[in-house]
Amino acid sequence: MASERTKFGHDTTTDEVLDGIDLGGKLALITGGSGGLGAETARALASKGAKVVVTARDLAKGEGVAAQIRAASGDDSVEIEELELGSMASIRAFAERFLARHDKLDLLINNAGVMACPQDTTEDGFELQFGTNHLGHFLLTGLLAPALLRAAPARVVSLSSRGHQMSPVVFDDIAFENRPYEKWSAYGQSKTANILFAVELDRRMRERGVRANALHPGVIMTDLSRHMVAEDFEFLSKRSPSGELRFKSVEAGAATSVYAATAPELEGRGALYLEDCGIAEVDDSEGAQSGVRSYALDPAAAERLWAVSEEMIDEKLEP
Repeated sequence: MASERTKFGHDTTTDEVLDGIDLGGKLALITGGSGGLGAETARALASKGAKVVVTARDLAKGEGVAAQIRAASGDDSVEIEELELGSMASIRAFAERFLARHDKLDLLINNAGVMACPQDTTEDGFELQFGTNHLGHFLLTGLLAPALLRAAPARVVSLSSRGHQMSPVVFDDIAFENRPYEKWSAYGQSKTANILFAVELDRRMRERGVRANALHPGVIMTDLSRHMVAEDFEFLSKRSPSGELRFKSVEAGAATSVYAATAPELEGRGALYLEDCGIAEVDDSEGAQSGVRSYALDPAAAERLWAVSEEMIDEKLEP
């Protein structure tokens, strides 16, 4: 089995990653699970015995996914919870409900997000992509840290993107107050923040048994691309050496999330960036189509982002 696990790649599916793995007794929380990658991640984990809690902005849509998972896994304990990551109040209310019902959390998969959307702000006034993709998960993870620590060894998985290559975190102008808004730069900044968050979270929690990693799921047609138009797909295609996008199925797109959450070969490892069910290399070359930029793994930038994020949400998080 060990030799087979070295053959994972672009088209590896969730079920292939989980072959031979038993998740009985584990509790997993997946944000943004009402469709796409989140729904498949939840299904796959439940199929191996994990108890899953799925969050959704649309409870009716989320309940439909939960019903499908219950039917497929035979587990009636699948939970669906309302969560709006663009609202600090919603996050706090959800965390309070979750902790009242669950003492421990083994796997936290920060999956939800928005991409390349028009300029807008969250309920609390943060730039929409940074506020939703990073700050929302930053607060959520911090509030759930006690449950993660009680479950140690536990894992936190943050979905980033190859889009992080489009921009570092521009600390002097995160909210685009002094520069024109550009949706791909805003998205790239938020995805870099997802990686930096994993780096600093891992540093803070690794000695107590909680490890954190980030990943690129691949290019998948899901609701995440709802704001994209033909020009956006043309833009992304031009960034590819072949001149076209190489898409993944949803089952393959969720595989790296499942790999990050369960792979035995990642036990005791953190602050990594994963892609195609493996550890990515640092690549700062112009036009790189794989790998991770060094600025996204910079410990100093990660520590700075943590401090800036605490200031933005006006709360000290001490996991």
